[in-house]
Amino acid sequence: MALKDLFPGTSKAEKTEQAGPPQPLPDTAAPADQKVGRVEALSLLLKKEKPPKVELGEREKAEFEHEQDVIVKKIEKYRASEHGFGRLMKHPVKVLTEQPINTLYVTIPAAILFFLIGTAIVIRDNGVSAIYTSTSIDDLLIFAFLIATVPLAILDFREMSRRRHIEEALPNFFRDLAGMNDSGMTLPNAVHLVSQADYSTLTPYVKRLDNEMSWNVTFIDAIQRFRVRLATPLTDRSIDLIGKASKAGGDVSEVLRAAANDSYEYITLRTDRRNNMLIYIVIVFIAFLVFVFVIYILVTTFLSVMATAGAAAAGTSAAASSFGANVDLPLYTRLFTHAAILQGLFSGFVAGQMGEGRAVAGLKYSIVMVIIAWAMFRFFV
Repeated sequence: MALKDLFPGTSKAEKTEQAGPPQPLPDTAAPADQKVGRVEALSLLLKKEKPPKVELGEREKAEFEHEQDVIVKKIEKYRASEHGFGRLMKHPVKVLTEQPINTLYVTIPAAILFFLIGTAIVIRDNGVSAIYTSTSIDDLLIFAFLIATVPLAILDFREMSRRRHIEEALPNFFRDLAGMNDSGMTLPNAVHLVSQADYSTLTPYVKRLDNEMSWNVTFIDAIQRFRVRLATPLTDRSIDLIGKASKAGGDVSEVLRAAANDSYEYITLRTDRRNNMLIYIVIVFIAFLVFVFVIYILVTTFLSVMATAGAAAAGTSAAASSFGANVDLPLYTRLFTHAAILQGLFSGFVAGQMGEGRAVAGLKYSIVMVIIAWAMFRFFV
């Protein structure tokens, strides 16, 4: 009896012979809802077979186009809300405070409305002649001027203070960044390290620059956004130079040092100019105070004595009455009040132009001098 007869199973080779040669798989496509295996997917990629195109019906095409229209309309609506009147309605406080001059869009209509309502009340109580005789109209005009200009002066002073502190900290930031880059650090690592230091008003902007670069934003894009947020003439010039040098592949450390030196020289010249022109601002204030004092003496002494003497001599003779009786003291007082107010208003603009190179910067001086002139003739004359 053979050994193979003791075992009912056959060997692997015999099984293969019995089974015959392998039959090719039928070339049938798998059902659409059946997932394709990794081997099949790899074979499709190797054979560069394109997946079958999906034909959409009319209903699917209409739904797809409707969804596209909805998305496009939402994008256009968002863009419209970020510019012009839409942005004003969406972020009113931010739009009005980001540029000091924007406050005039609200303060000027408010001042005009206040003046018109106050004038209407004065005319209702005292008649139309009150416009020429009553000092209440002058008071309303002064308060309307303050309503229109005080917010602008405050925001302009705050913005100029912010710019000055940023530009004063800029040379140190550039030098520190150049030193870190010279030590072998990449610019993102150097920015991350210097963001731990204190640069006064510039510190929050540096930290935001570091945060953007930590999210893999390129140095060129991050530094350009940094420039837009700072929005000062000095930073625009310096950071634009750094961005172009980095894009061109030059030695960024040398460019950073050059920008630091340029910023330092600019700040030094501006400080010297402000210190040298401070004496002229003081001269403008003294000239205004002398003008107000002369008018005050003229009204309280000379004109009042003339009016009193003319009134006393009015009953004696025609010649005496013509000497001083024609002095209308309230009219002259009001005219001199207007002269002092206008002198203070334009003297402030001149002081701002001479001291800081901008007439708007003198608005704070104008407000102070207008209040002095109005209070002097309103309460002391």
